[in-house]
Amino acid sequence: MKYALKMGANPRHVLSALALAAVLLVLDRLTKLMVMGAVLPLPPPRRIPVLPFLDLVAVANRGVSFGLFNDHGLPAIVFVGISLAVTVFLLIWLCRGVSLWASLALGLVIGGALGNTLDRILLGAVFDFLDFHIAGWHWPAFNLADSGIVIGVALLLLDGVFDKTHKNKKHAQKESS
Repeated sequence: MKYALKMGANPRHVLSALALAAVLLVLDRLTKLMVMGAVLPLPPPRRIPVLPFLDLVAVANRGVSFGLFNDHGLPAIVFVGISLAVTVFLLIWLCRGVSLWASLALGLVIGGALGNTLDRILLGAVFDFLDFHIAGWHWPAFNLADSGIVIGVALLLLDGVFDKTHKNKKHAQKESS
């Protein structure tokens, strides 16, 4: 079995990441269902002001993050396939062994990706509902899954930077000894 996947990961890290992914997936689904129930029955523009800078809205995102390529014309199944392929890649990365922080970051990205994929399967588009705005400028609507993806990617970048810094210090200490 020379082609078998090398499992170098700490099992606790993998389980923690998968648990975090599952929690994010459930919370994402619950928040979407709650907001759909509150916002969709409203007459247009289907907006509930929450804070002076935050509204709950109903946006069907057929594109990618933050509404990019929303008018592309591609069927949802294309994005489902891409998302599932990325999720498999992230699971392989997780199982090959990374730090606890990187594992948790991967869990956030995996959970977010699966949350949005579930929307595409069930609704044909991702349901976005958080609308942050200031002085007439609106950030593109997003959801909890999107937040998990962004936070997970940021943590992966930070882990990569600090892990390299830590390794470089160890290497410099060895050379000076």
